[in-house]
Amino acid sequence: MMEIAYQPRHDSEIESLVERINPPRVCVDNDSDPECTLVKVDSVNKYGILLDMVQVLADLDLVISKSYISSDGEWFMDVFHVTDQLGNKLTDRSLILYIQQAICYSRTGGITKEMQSKLKREVQQRHVSTEHTAFEITGMDRPGLLSEISAVLSDIGCHVTAAVAWTHHERAAMVIYLEDGFNGGPIIDPIRKAQVKDHLDTVMEAHHRVGDESRIVVSVVEAKGAPVGWAHTERRLHELMYAERDYDSCFDCDCFSGDRCDALWRGRCERIHVAIEACNGYSMVNVKCRDRPKLLFDTVCAFKELEFVVFHAVAGAKGSTAEQEYFIRKKNGCTLETEGQRERLRHCLVAAISRRASRGLKFEVRTKNKMGLLSDVTRVVRENGLSIARAEMSTQGELAVGSFYVTDVNGGETDAIAVEAVVRELGGAVVSAVKAVGMMTTRFGSSSDSVEQDKAKLSIGRLFWSKLERLSTSIRSL
Repeated sequence: MMEIAYQPRHDSEIESLVERINPPRVCVDNDSDPECTLVKVDSVNKYGILLDMVQVLADLDLVISKSYISSDGEWFMDVFHVTDQLGNKLTDRSLILYIQQAICYSRTGGITKEMQSKLKREVQQRHVSTEHTAFEITGMDRPGLLSEISAVLSDIGCHVTAAVAWTHHERAAMVIYLEDGFNGGPIIDPIRKAQVKDHLDTVMEAHHRVGDESRIVVSVVEAKGAPVGWAHTERRLHELMYAERDYDSCFDCDCFSGDRCDALWRGRCERIHVAIEACNGYSMVNVKCRDRPKLLFDTVCAFKELEFVVFHAVAGAKGSTAEQEYFIRKKNGCTLETEGQRERLRHCLVAAISRRASRGLKFEVRTKNKMGLLSDVTRVVRENGLSIARAEMSTQGELAVGSFYVTDVNGGETDAIAVEAVVRELGGAVVSAVKAVGMMTTRFGSSSDSVEQDKAKLSIGRLFWSKLERLSTSIRSL
């Protein structure tokens, strides 16, 4: 029988008032741990708050090596162990202040430019810009697709100020920010927007296959006040891929249970493992895979998209292996009771984790911002017989920076001669080119951890309940 928990009636105005009276309390602690900074958050529990917090840290490209998450009635308590990309603790006072303010403001309309200007470092712009028109494009992937789209936009006088493109399981999703190449600023004229959409429709339909439902959605953000349809770019890409059902052909590894699971901890199995079972009125979800940046963000995005609430969780990494354990229910209080429900969640988690997996060769571009730049870069890639698996480009004044992951047209290894040709044609714009392996593994431990990894591992779930009370007490002392 399906288990349903009692859910009291909520009044949105009362919830908003409670949140304003009790904003999140954020403590950045550099004393408790010698190797990392602890970001402790105590806040009113509200649906989606976990993703908002993780998003703030992910946008700063911080590494979350461990996290402890618990909700106690109407309150939500979190501890994140974080470092910068070099493994150092956070000591920049402007960065610490930004984290404290950003976590609070993420619940009340977003992070302002004034907040970003006070930070003495670059914040990755991952939100729909208030100064440009955002176009969302989804459909079947094919070699040269981004090149064709950017060429059309350049031909009709649209300047691409930022773009993020993901491909996964023959599907493509893109969010492209444009400004009028002739007059500057967002494309406001409805007729002009319709013309741009028609051109993009033509590109997507040029190789239309039976059963393919490629779609183009135009999102326009107001330049003043709170943005309409405000969205985080990478969250939106997860949503677009989910809507395209890229998870249908995603399967987790079947060596999760039994003695073969030990192979994962010795680094021999690099696939994604997901196990789901009932536990004390919750559905317990255990995820194991190769560790990489933003893994926690991508996993929590999957829960949010499927309308699951994370009540308790523990996440961490040993060497190159990450393990996350979540205790969840649906928003309506239900747990996962049927194998069909569990299978769908497993597929969606695998898809969310593997969408950002790096394939092929990564090259970074840093050059002068100009009209048609994205078209020029992607054309060179296409003409040399390569395909773009993932791309991200942004502009800041007169500077343009971008990262492109390229493979051969079949998604395989790149040809050295083709890569040399791309670097040669792009000239000084290419600042680095490195081979991307698997899931961009980031190691949190040293080689001395190998002894510990081979020891008998206690279940995180068993440890979690015994440590929960101590964790709650520690956070309440903020």
